[in-house]
Amino acid sequence: MRRPSPWLILVVILLGVFILREPRLQQVEDVFLSFFMEHTEAALPPAPVTLVEIGRSDFQRMTPAEEAKPLPKGQAARRSLSPLEYALFLQAVLDFQSTVVAFEPIVIWRERDKTQEQVFIDQAMRVPRLLLATELGGKGPHDLSPDDVLSFANVTGDRGRLAEFSGVSRQPDDDVRLISTPGFTNLPDERSSRIRVPMLFEYRGEIVPSFPLQAILLWLRITPAEVKVELGSRIILPNGWEIPIHRDGTLTVNPLARQSVRRLSLNELLLAAQEHERKRPPSVNVENLKDQIVLLRLADDPLQPPNVFSTAIATIQNAAYIRPAPGAIAWVIILAAGLLSCFLWMISKANLLLWAIIFSAGYGLMALGFLARDRLWLPTFLPLALLGFLVVVRLLSRSRVAASGS
Repeated sequence: MRRPSPWLILVVILLGVFILREPRLQQVEDVFLSFFMEHTEAALPPAPVTLVEIGRSDFQRMTPAEEAKPLPKGQAARRSLSPLEYALFLQAVLDFQSTVVAFEPIVIWRERDKTQEQVFIDQAMRVPRLLLATELGGKGPHDLSPDDVLSFANVTGDRGRLAEFSGVSRQPDDDVRLISTPGFTNLPDERSSRIRVPMLFEYRGEIVPSFPLQAILLWLRITPAEVKVELGSRIILPNGWEIPIHRDGTLTVNPLARQSVRRLSLNELLLAAQEHERKRPPSVNVENLKDQIVLLRLADDPLQPPNVFSTAIATIQNAAYIRPAPGAIAWVIILAAGLLSCFLWMISKANLLLWAIIFSAGYGLMALGFLARDRLWLPTFLPLALLGFLVVVRLLSRSRVAASGS
């Protein structure tokens, strides 16, 4: 029987520390979390946010008959909306007195449509709080000055992990921008996922809110000066709400919050507005749009970020945050794996495989239970990775012993 190897114990501990510190491996943890959330039976109440999506059928209905052409599947979103079509949407929403109206597509007109811009502006000026998407980037000729951007003054903590930008990549036309609030929609590739959404960016030395956080601030009628930001920990709002954030300024959204977002097509909204105006019984009940956040999105638009903003907003409104387990739990797992490595050679190959399978299944069920009941997420990739490493080491070692004996 082989004696415990201090080198193996050291390697196990270093591997555990590496998994904890490496951001790319933390993305694997997010994959586990997303998978487990999709298999929980928990439910959330409806959130005061409505997502209006414009798809192929909406485009075909809005296109004049003499200009109508069959739209290939997946191509509808590439057709830009005109100011008249945006104005039609705003007119329908205003009938229901929504508090915040937000556009996820960046409002940039085609040259042939700029003569219609005033029609959109007339409707936009009636919106209580209009939020328009803006994309940050490198320095350019039309950048926003820090004074033109709402930023947080009360900020503490390390800014080193925040996404940093020095200019604006795409933004609405000037006349539209002056009557709206910018919402930054950047989702850097290395941070893009279905469950992590940026809440904060650094723009020319200032900490600025992202699109979903700005929507929440407008909805609650809160100014950035009233907000306290503790980077790597939380965002504290004056009404007592606390939004947990990671060191990179992202929020782990609750995938179940997608179910609490109300979804409408543009055709349904326009029909409801007509019925409301004519005082007819509604075919779709949209009276509860009052005092809600209404988001407009182009379905399957390759130029838009993934459809995560409405889920992030609903997560905040329902306070449906997923809390990570205390950091001490991860260190307990690492120490337990190191302890197991001391007795690794005392366990037969068959028993090790059997107990590894039993432990993985049991730990997964336990993690799922905590997640569904308490929204508490236990580290999952870390114990499975360390256990898998020990199993591989044991199996390879046995193979060498058998080979030398023959």
